[in-house]
Amino acid sequence: MVDNKNLEDDEIKDKIEEETLEEVKEEEQDLEDIKKVLEEALSAEEANAADDTSKDSKDAEIADLEDRLKRQIAEFDNFRKRTEKEKSAMFDMGARHIIEAILPTIDNFERGLKTVPEDKEAKAFYDGMEMIYKQMLKVLSDVGVTAIDCLDKEFDLNLHNAVMHVEDEAYGNNIIIEEFQKGYKYKDTVIRHSMVKVAN
Repeated sequence: MVDNKNLEDDEIKDKIEEETLEEVKEEEQDLEDIKKVLEEALSAEEANAADDTSKDSKDAEIADLEDRLKRQIAEFDNFRKRTEKEKSAMFDMGARHIIEAILPTIDNFERGLKTVPEDKEAKAFYDGMEMIYKQMLKVLSDVGVTAIDCLDKEFDLNLHNAVMHVEDEAYGNNIIIEEFQKGYKYKDTVIRHSMVKVAN
């Protein structure tokens, strides 16, 4: 399923890049056409320098062409920035989708590592599983995924999901005393809220 999503994300990305390249080529061609017209107008102005009335009309035409050229350049620059922003948003959307699909696997690794028996034969198996788990966490960390730290912190509705509430005078007001499921953030966006127990 993740492979299919990767293929779909790659196809969307390729399509956006193709459309962007076509639009960039069209904008470059428009700029070249304007440049040619401007050069022709300049050369025509030099040939007709003696005729003042002709010069005034050529000056007006050159000023108009220069204005159009500046507008085209500004429009192209805005288009380039908008395209880069859209590509970045598409990439982030695809990355979040893949991270959401991987998080249950991370949860299962954590549960599995807690239940391994403590005999010598299971030690090698445990060590191997732990190495794979740490490798997965490192890959996620490298792309900007971080676990939400919540134990002994004040409850924050933007980061945490309270599923239990207990009265305990040993803790302060709205303090998280237990985490049932880890929450994760991708860059500054919460992918999954921490599932927690809150005191008082």
